[in-house]
Amino acid sequence: MLIQRLSIIGVGLIGASLASGLRRAGECNEVIGCGRGVENLRKAVDLGIIDRYYHDPAIAVKDADVVIVAVPLGSIAGIFKSINDALSPQTIITDVGSAKLSVIADARQYLTKHLPYFVPGHPIAGSEKSGVTAFNPNLFNGNRVILTSLPETDLQAASLVQNMWEIVGAKVVNMQAAYHDQVLAATSHLPHLLAYSLVNSLAKMDSKTEIFQFAAGGFRDFTRIASSDPRMWHDICLSNQDAILQMLEYFNTDLNQLIKAIQQKDSKQIEAIFSYAKTTRDELLNS
Repeated sequence: MLIQRLSIIGVGLIGASLASGLRRAGECNEVIGCGRGVENLRKAVDLGIIDRYYHDPAIAVKDADVVIVAVPLGSIAGIFKSINDALSPQTIITDVGSAKLSVIADARQYLTKHLPYFVPGHPIAGSEKSGVTAFNPNLFNGNRVILTSLPETDLQAASLVQNMWEIVGAKVVNMQAAYHDQVLAATSHLPHLLAYSLVNSLAKMDSKTEIFQFAAGGFRDFTRIASSDPRMWHDICLSNQDAILQMLEYFNTDLNQLIKAIQQKDSKQIEAIFSYAKTTRDELLNS
């Protein structure tokens, strides 16, 4: 068995799905949950995802073999600070945050005793739904998980975290933290910001009721991710600020080119923009 005692701080979609997948594979004996919401934690017990729970992270990580920190990015520093003195000497810690440079900075400041056993991670899987009831033991099957180990990361710790994700069906990729943040700013963070922004823009229009009544499949597909947890995305914006701003500026340049082409009725330019986008998407995402 890979993990005897697993402690999950933040029993939401990601943490619950990981725990359920490990248990189904017979690779985790005991799961301890930690969070503030009593109802959510009780549901996790009822669903068999966790065995018991605590509200104090320092108590929840006692004697754990592996600790998963699955809270919003803005809360990670506080969690690291609260568990640093409570961890067993060789407890392995990992996280699931969508921005890695900020998490690593928090770890260097607050996980002073356990930095070699910290393996930063990010599963590229999720849903606009949140909470333990959204769990799916197959959530990571075939999806990528990025690990951004530090120069001082213990090799056995990194190997165990990689094995943990592979057991639940994930494809593990190792990457530098800075590059991870640039890639995710382009492929995940920017699309979410655009979806939120579009919904906000339309919601401010006087005819918003009629507009949303006539929303077709394309609008629903594009804006689905605007139903994601606002607090989580607030934290992502602040934690990956530099990379996100670079992508917004890059996108804004291309958007202005499209605006100019439409203003000038530049038929060839409009068609070229759309054709290039279609060809690129078909080649890269449908292969």
